[in-house]
Amino acid sequence: MILAQFAHLTSQAANLAMFDDQPVDFSLLGLWAHMGYFAKGIAVVLFIMSIWSLAVMIDRYLYFSAARKQSREFAPKVAGALKDSKLDEAIKIADRSKKSHLAEVVQAGLQEFKSVGGAVNEETIASAERALERAEAIVHAKLKRGLSVLATVGATAPFVGLLGTVMGILNAFQQIAVQKSSGIGAVAGGISEALVTTAFGLLVAIPAVMTFNYFSGRVEAFDVEMDNSSSELVDYFIKQSHKR
Repeated sequence: MILAQFAHLTSQAANLAMFDDQPVDFSLLGLWAHMGYFAKGIAVVLFIMSIWSLAVMIDRYLYFSAARKQSREFAPKVAGALKDSKLDEAIKIADRSKKSHLAEVVQAGLQEFKSVGGAVNEETIASAERALERAEAIVHAKLKRGLSVLATVGATAPFVGLLGTVMGILNAFQQIAVQKSSGIGAVAGGISEALVTTAFGLLVAIPAVMTFNYFSGRVEAFDVEMDNSSSELVDYFIKQSHKR
């Protein structure tokens, strides 16, 4: 009797070991093939978020690089034109630098100053200051365009991946209940598939957060440059009023 029970237990252990030793394909294609519809939907959502954030990164990098390059070329040219009191020439220089954040702000102030027709007083200077402030607000909005996408992706992608992980783990425990087996092979595939969505979510979120912080710093630097240019232009208007 004892020998029969021992033989039965040995047979069960052997079967469990054979089940645990079943190979599990941990490659991306293998995991994708065994994913449920919900996990695949999560992966597709994360893929779309990654493409969206990548498009914003490329767009902002090109825009900021062009703004920096044109502003460096614009600043000395417009300074020379204003020094020689060539207001029309300064406006033309600003108009040619269409991607420069400084040129757009300075052009707005110069055009407002020119519109007074030579009557330089406190009222016209105040009007030019308001034009500069409006231009700064518009340019600031242009510079920040798309950054909210990076912030949203960086904040939500880990939670989207975690949702896929939670559902995957629930499915893995359901497999344990159905198969009535506690072997790791019964759930290894399901758990690995579940963790893939969390890993994918982190891979999407980390670059988005890093680039959001980087571009936010660039926008702040551009804001400082626009403030300085506006102040210098107002000082120029005040000097012109004193000359007249």
